[in-house]
Order: sequence, then C-alpha cells, then structure tokens
Amino acid sequence: MSSPAEYYKSLPPISKAYGTLCLFLTTAVQFGLLYLPDIALMYKPVFSSFQVWRLITTFFFLGNFSINFGIRLLMIARYGVQLEKGPFERRTADFLWMMIFGALSLLVLSAIPIFWSPFLGISLVFMLLYVWSREFPNAQINIYGLVTLKAFYLPWAMLALDVIFGAPLVPDLLGIIAGHLYYFLTVLHPLATGNILLRTPRWVNKLVARWRIGAPTPTYNSAQPDRTTQAADSTTSAAFRGRSYRLND
Repeated sequence: MSSPAEYYKSLPPISKAYGTLCLFLTTAVQFGLLYLPDIALMYKPVFSSFQVWRLITTFFFLGNFSINFGIRLLMIARYGVQLEKGPFERRTADFLWMMIFGALSLLVLSAIPIFWSPFLGISLVFMLLYVWSREFPNAQINIYGLVTLKAFYLPWAMLALDVIFGAPLVPDLLGIIAGHLYYFLTVLHPLATGNILLRTPRWVNKLVARWRIGAPTPTYNSAQPDRTTQAADSTTSAAFRGRSYRLND
C-alpha cells in the first residue's frame, strides 16, 4: 500500500491542483485568514471596485469543515482523477479547458438572479461528477451502502440527497447544467451533426506545453481513428455509452 505522500504525488496535475487549492482556501477561511464576504461572488464590487479576484476565489471554497466538505474533496479525488487518467489521459490541455469552460459557464449562469450563488466550488465539482457519469455511464455505484445504481444517474441521486439533507438546490443544479452543456458541445452535437462547436483553444495547449503540465497533447487532424467507428453508430446509443471520441484543436 502506497503512503499518502506517494498517493498525492501520483495524482494527475489538474485534479491535484484544484483539490489542493480548495483545501488551502477553505482552511484559510476556517482559521480566519480569509473572510467569506471578501471572496464571495458578488458582481457589483467586481465591476465597481475591480475586485476581479472574486471571479476566481468563488470556485475554491467548498463550505466549512464538515462531512459535506470531505465528500466534495473525495469527489474531486475520485471522479476528477478518473476523468484525467481515463478519457482525458495525455490530454491535460483538454481537461484544463473543460474546467475553464465550466467555470465560465457557471459565472454566466450565476449572473441570472434566480441562479446566483456566492460560491461556485460545489457547482464545479458537480460538473466534474456529471461529465464523469457520461463517460462511465454503466459503472455501478453504491451510495452509502443503501442502494446501487448506474453512474449515469449518480448526479441526480446526489442532488436528491443534498436536498433531503437540507443543502441548497441551486449549486448542484448549476453544475449539472454546465456539465451537460460541455458534454453536448463536445460529444452529442458532433455525433449528431459532424460539426465541432467547442475546441480546446491553442492558448490553453501552449500554456500546458510552456509550463510542462502533465503529458503533451497528441495532435490529430480529426477524431482518433479507433473511436470514429463508434461515431458512426446511432446517436442515441452513443450518448448512453459515454464518449466515443476526443476532440482536439
């Protein structure tokens, strides 16, 4: 069995960085080094006082130390890591872009008054969960030893449990919306029409290459050959099997 240090070292870079920053920021809040009103997402001070850091810090607070906080970190460690080591293996730039696109989508959604939430960390984690559930739709998941269900339904089951235990509905729902938007633009729509609406920008690939984050992204002129055959199958069945190919810029 590997030690905690070895396990931490083995984690893929983006999931490790995000989980670590969430832990550090939440710890800083817990010990009074940072104050929630100073890091919450509030658009008025962003535009009137140029407090642009609020657009970033909102994604790194997962709630006060509690069981729910631990569950969110474990969700990053499990679902984020499985995505980054599985469908996004050797595609660090694609995974980073998914996180950036999800964050931008959540900021736009949260600008709608009924969807506003001061902290979007839980929403971003829920987006990871949603994308994972589409990439591994047939995985069997046991929830608290009470019920076993397919991963495809896990986001909705977790949302229902959060509501039952008194957690707000909006953060989870925002994550599901952002996750579905990403999956629709990168998988479902290309399968149905052949048109690619969302590609990883070149600047993200250059950023990953410049800072040597993760593995270099392979370059293809089209979808991977071993997955294009699946793209020829019916759109409905492909949508429930998980990703059939990965798009590149």
